[in-house]
Amino acid sequence: MVIEKAAEVRIPIRIERMQLDDVAQVVELDKRCFPNPWSAAAYATEVQNPSAYYIVAKADDRIVGYAGMWLIMDEAHITTLGVEPELRGRKIGERLLVNLLDEAIRLGARRATLEVRKNNQVAQNMYAKYRFQAVAVRKGYYTDNGEDAIVMWIDDMWETEFLETFKACKKQLRNMT
Repeated sequence: MVIEKAAEVRIPIRIERMQLDDVAQVVELDKRCFPNPWSAAAYATEVQNPSAYYIVAKADDRIVGYAGMWLIMDEAHITTLGVEPELRGRKIGERLLVNLLDEAIRLGARRATLEVRKNNQVAQNMYAKYRFQAVAVRKGYYTDNGEDAIVMWIDDMWETEFLETFKACKKQLRNMT
């Protein structure tokens, strides 16, 4: 399958709960996204973890993105988010993020957090759009190269200001996809 790189080319994407049958494709995609991919066993464990929520973005039957989070008490911890490198810039990652935040809010989470590479400004900008704020640095967090992680945080997803921003961003995203 040839994938055009132009961001203007729209491809229909659907977001679904990750299933055990998806793990092999997710692992292969994870290898293309990150230098330290997770193992199939790790994803299989997360899919079955009652405190976790993992999703995939599919174009037809091909997985082109994935994301996951843990829900612990009133906190959503986003653990991973990856998009097929050839398809970045088409709002797939943003759609995955919105799905995670919607589910976190639905389940009663008040806060959300994640770590992102210090040099990944594109991801940091997307998270900031959804009101994540950089609050700390984890020195040498990434084992492949010792890069620092920026800890980003939403302190109150029930706050009116957050909810209004979230609603506006979701509306804008729907109009783009």
